[in-house]
Amino acid sequence: MKANPILLQKKYARVIACFAKKTGISLGGAMDLFYRSQLYCLMRDGVSDLHCMSDDYLADELSAEYQTKAHHS
Repeated sequence: MKANPILLQKKYARVIACFAKKTGISLGGAMDLFYRSQLYCLMRDGVSDLHCMSDDYLADELSAEYQTKAHHS
C-alpha cells in the first residue's frame, strides 16, 4: 500500500527526529543517515506497510541497520 506522499514526508520527519534524539546525533546527521538507509527505501516503496509502524519502532530499526553496517565494515 502506498501512503499519501505528504503524510509520508511528515512520517519521515518524525522518524528522523526520534532517531536523532535516541542516538544523540544532529538532526542533519540523522536526516543524512535516514535518506541513505535501506529503511527509507522500503518505506518509500511501500514495503510491508512500514509507514504504519510507530516512529519509535522505525527509529530503533534505523539504529539497528546502522549498528549492523558498522559491525560489517
